[in-house]
Amino acid sequence: MKKLLATLASGAMLLSLVGCSSASTAATAAATEAAAATAAAAAGGKTVKVGVSIYKFDDNFMTLYRTELQKYFGEQTDGNTYQVDIQDGKGDQAEQTNQIDNFIQQGYDVLIINLVQSTSAATVMDKCKEANIPCVFINRQPSDDDMNKYKDDATYGGKYTYVGADARQSGKFQGEIVADLPNKGDLNGDGKLQYVMVQGDPENVDAQYRTEFSISQYKEKSGLDVEQLDMQRGDWDQAKGQEIVANDLSQYGDKIECVFCNNDAMALGAAQAIEAAGRTVGKDIYLVGVDALADAISLIKAGKMTGTVYNDHVSQSHKAADAAIMAVNGEKLDQFYWVDYIKVTSDNIDTYNK
Repeated sequence: MKKLLATLASGAMLLSLVGCSSASTAATAAATEAAAATAAAAAGGKTVKVGVSIYKFDDNFMTLYRTELQKYFGEQTDGNTYQVDIQDGKGDQAEQTNQIDNFIQQGYDVLIINLVQSTSAATVMDKCKEANIPCVFINRQPSDDDMNKYKDDATYGGKYTYVGADARQSGKFQGEIVADLPNKGDLNGDGKLQYVMVQGDPENVDAQYRTEFSISQYKEKSGLDVEQLDMQRGDWDQAKGQEIVANDLSQYGDKIECVFCNNDAMALGAAQAIEAAGRTVGKDIYLVGVDALADAISLIKAGKMTGTVYNDHVSQSHKAADAAIMAVNGEKLDQFYWVDYIKVTSDNIDTYNK
């Protein structure tokens, strides 16, 4: 009981601190920033303000990414102090645009942006160019037209980049996982693969490429034809993935041979729907995703998921931070920095380097 009372007392004290005035909070933040600047100056370095906007915090993969990004900045030993402000875009482009405007108005040195909508890249670049602030896009690839917009510009060329993994490769790897099965995924032996596609966001380049190249690579490697039974937008969300696949299993039943999901979150939902429908992955249906989330790895080990593709958040986040540091130091950035995906199945699950 004493222990419980002490815990409650500590909680009450924390709530009291949280309830302090906004003026006090602002003063504390200012003091912290000033202390960081003083420490950096004493070490012969400077304080670098890094503004990061993540499309939404409750995305499983981007949670891993932003955590690693924050950690990596804190490990830098170049004499500078990196003040990293990571904000939640909440899946709302207007919210994210407001965050970017605030970063610019507050004089941040570099921005790292995980776009809510890939189509907003040009607008973000315009804002950053006007303020002459370097910008590193991550995870959601802008279109080639947007990336080329200031490529040859005398003042802003080389001050922006995209860091990520080529989504075409992840789609190809999904297709290969299914094509490499002993029966090539063709459970009913009719010479073609009947499948359902659970797509992320159709406006997202990664979703487009994973959708397209998973199927084109499957056809090329298996030599078989395909029949798309359904394709629906799941918005990278587990609950939506479950709902879509549950409805498809109800409608198409045993005709579905494979479920392709643009990411593991939706694949986890699909796995729930498959199990609830009395189907068995590896026996009468196949399921593939992308990201190699811990829960997906557990399903593969348990034989409840055919495979996934490791989306290397560690290497990507480190490269994004490196690019930001290069830009702040006045180095010219390449347009793209790529990190390879890795196929993950039961055959290599104990050996792949996560």
